[in-house]
Amino acid sequence: MKKIICVVMAAVTVMLLGFPRARAVETLSVSAKSAIVIDAQTGAVIYAKSENTHLPMASTTKIMTTLLLIESGDLDTEFVVDDEALLTEGSSMYLRSGDMVTKRELCYGMMLPSGNDAANASALKLAGDYEGFAAMMNKRANSIGMMNTSFVTPSGLHDENHYSTAYDMSLLAREAMKNELFREICSTQSIRLSSENWSADKYLSNTNRLLNKYEYCIGIKTGFTDEAGRCLVSAAEKDGVTLIAVTLNAPDDWNDHIKMYEYGFKAAQKQPIDGASDSLEAEVVGGDSDRVKCRLAEAPMCTAVNGVMPEITEEIHMKEFSYAPVLSGDKLGYAEYSIGGEVIAEVDIVADEDCAYRFAEAEISLYNKLIDWLKGFFKG
Repeated sequence: MKKIICVVMAAVTVMLLGFPRARAVETLSVSAKSAIVIDAQTGAVIYAKSENTHLPMASTTKIMTTLLLIESGDLDTEFVVDDEALLTEGSSMYLRSGDMVTKRELCYGMMLPSGNDAANASALKLAGDYEGFAAMMNKRANSIGMMNTSFVTPSGLHDENHYSTAYDMSLLAREAMKNELFREICSTQSIRLSSENWSADKYLSNTNRLLNKYEYCIGIKTGFTDEAGRCLVSAAEKDGVTLIAVTLNAPDDWNDHIKMYEYGFKAAQKQPIDGASDSLEAEVVGGDSDRVKCRLAEAPMCTAVNGVMPEITEEIHMKEFSYAPVLSGDKLGYAEYSIGGEVIAEVDIVADEDCAYRFAEAEISLYNKLIDWLKGFFKG
C-alpha cells in the first residue's frame, strides 16, 4: 500500500535523480574552487558552488576504493600483498614485500594515513589489475548517479582522465556513510595494527584534522596532489541531522567546511513526516478479537531544508496475520518512507492493545495441536 503523505514543495525545488536540490539563499564565501553541502538523509543540496565542474579529487578517490573493498566481503582472511602494489609514490601505510594483510587492515590503511600502497593492494586483490578495478569503480559510480565522474586510479594519483565533481563526490560519500563499517573506519582518529608476519606494528593516524577541529565531525577523507590542490570530503552530525560537505581545490578547506556546516545546520532541521499513518490494524488468528489496533513505534522523521520537506511516499508492510496472544508493543510490521524510490526512513509498527486467546484454558492445548498440524500440512 502506497500513500503520498507530504506534498508541500517549494516552487524553486529542482529534482535531480529523485533528490531535492534546495539552493542556498544567501551568499557563503569559501576558498574552494568547487563546493557543496547536502543533507545525508534526503540528498537535498543546501549550498553549492560550481558543484558540477570537472576537477581532480586526489585521495578522496579512496572513498570508492574502500567502499568496494568492504562490499566485497571476507574482510578478515589474510593474503599476501602483491609486490606490484608497492611500486607507488606518495602517502603510505608502509606495506612491505611479503606482508600478509586483511581487507579490513587495508581499509584502515587507505582511510587514515591515505596509503596509496593500500589502495593499490586493494585494487589488485579485487580485480587483478588496475584497469579492471577502474571498471569496477566506474560501474559502482554509475549505480549511485555519479554521472560526471571518471575513475582511473584506485588511489587518486593524478591522471588527466581521473576526475569528478563536488556534487558527485557528495553522492559517493552519502552512499558510503550508509555502511556501518565505513562510518566506523572513517571516524577513527588512530589505530594500531599488529600481525605476526610484520617486522613491526603499524601505527596509523587519520589525516582528517576536522575530526579534532569541529566537534560534530564524523569523517570522511582528505586528499592532495599538486594538480588537485587540497580536497576534502567530510560528514558532520548534529541534533539528528547528518550533513555531507565537499570541497575541491580549497586552500582553506578546514575553515571552509566549518563555515559550510554552520550554515547547513541552521538551514536543516529534523521534522515529523506530516500525514504518516496513525490508524492501523492487523489481523489476528485465534484471538478474542479478529483484529488488533496498531501504531507506529515512533514518529517518522525527515530533514526539512529552509522549512521545505521533500515529497515522501509511505509504504506499509504488515504480517498477513498474527497468532494470538498479541501483547501491546509486539512488532507486527514496519513502515517505509521513500524519496524517488529510495528508502530514507523505516519505523516499526507495533500492537497498540492486547489480544488474548479466544479459547478457554482447556481448549488451548487442542488448538495448538491443530495449528501445528496445519502448519506441517501446508509446509509439506
